[in-house]
Amino acid sequence: MKRLAGSKEIMITINSFLHRNDLKDFIRRWMYCEVHPSDADLITRLVHFNNIYLSRYLKIFSEKVFQELHKCELYCRPAYIKSDLKDIIVANPPYHNPRIDALIADYHAEPERFYRETPFHATLFFGKRDSADEYLGSSRKKRVHRMAEKSARRIIDRIFDAIRKRADLLADDRARTLGIPREELATSQEEMIEEFLKAENRLLEDFKQKREIHDVEDMIINDVAGMKVILEDSQQGELLNVLRHMEGCEIVGEERHTGKYNATNVIVCYAPPSEEILSQPLSEKIIDIMHLRGSRPGDSNREFAEFVRSGEEHIYLEIIVSDYEEMLESEIGRCMHEDRIIEQRLRQPYNGHLAKNIEYLLEYLFVFPYSSQHELGELPIKLWNRYLPDYFDEVLRRLYHIPRGNTVEE
Repeated sequence: MKRLAGSKEIMITINSFLHRNDLKDFIRRWMYCEVHPSDADLITRLVHFNNIYLSRYLKIFSEKVFQELHKCELYCRPAYIKSDLKDIIVANPPYHNPRIDALIADYHAEPERFYRETPFHATLFFGKRDSADEYLGSSRKKRVHRMAEKSARRIIDRIFDAIRKRADLLADDRARTLGIPREELATSQEEMIEEFLKAENRLLEDFKQKREIHDVEDMIINDVAGMKVILEDSQQGELLNVLRHMEGCEIVGEERHTGKYNATNVIVCYAPPSEEILSQPLSEKIIDIMHLRGSRPGDSNREFAEFVRSGEEHIYLEIIVSDYEEMLESEIGRCMHEDRIIEQRLRQPYNGHLAKNIEYLLEYLFVFPYSSQHELGELPIKLWNRYLPDYFDEVLRRLYHIPRGNTVEE
């Protein structure tokens, strides 16, 4: 594809990953259905090696933060679904008030209303004080589906803006044809829809003909890796102090949320200790996965070390800090995380065929490395085609070699 000097195109950067420019270029190429012979191997390394690297640096970072904050004996346990967390936070509240008691009573009365089965890849941290266990917070990494969904949503928002700009240009042309200023142009609902659809079709043709979409700013995702820290308001300044004094850590963003959701989001730039991360060999499971993709079993640890040492020195992660009551609100109260996800999906301003195809393509990109398929071939999703959701279900079924449910012989 021809690139214009100084122009901008649709790009997305996942800052919690290593080799993020390679991944950014990978996503861009697949949006234009430009596949390289080495892509199956490349995306496997980018996804699996980053997953290992992220898990290890997040554990090291989180343990340092909680240890410096609380100066007590720590222990942790994994969480796989949201009930692992929600049951913990209602079991032994550090203090009571009418709102906290009401939230916990509601949870115990109808636990099935609180999305307890939601998948959740996290580690829960506890401190031991005077023989009592205190929940301190958690670290978590976004699941593959959520990472694909968030990446797709960011791209879709930018594409929606690009379509609207093109539709505005069509309206400008119509105003010039009529010889009137744009602000005096009377546009019916039908004309607006027609101009939007024309702009959308032109954009689809650009993808099909591999013409890059320019003047769209880079999209940044900093929260694939993250922590939630529970501190009362008077103690929350201690977290910033710990971060400022931590070796290899720099605060690069801080945002206070108020209203239904009261918490502070902190973005940090962190230089993980690469050699400490590499001191632990890969698991047999990962070695087997890489072997299926062509790596010799004895080479996987060396390849992972090369991957880490040749990647960026710094990554970015998100820390959310709130008091206990606000944490309860975010898990079982007025701003429950799962409800917010549903609201985000419903508020998506653009849900046309192109939007759904981007979601399908990004999910396929991130789940392909978890399949046993080691050759890619032609991409099953092209942005300019039209598909029903049933088609993508069939794509995933074939990818994982799942037999069809209909076993009745005809």
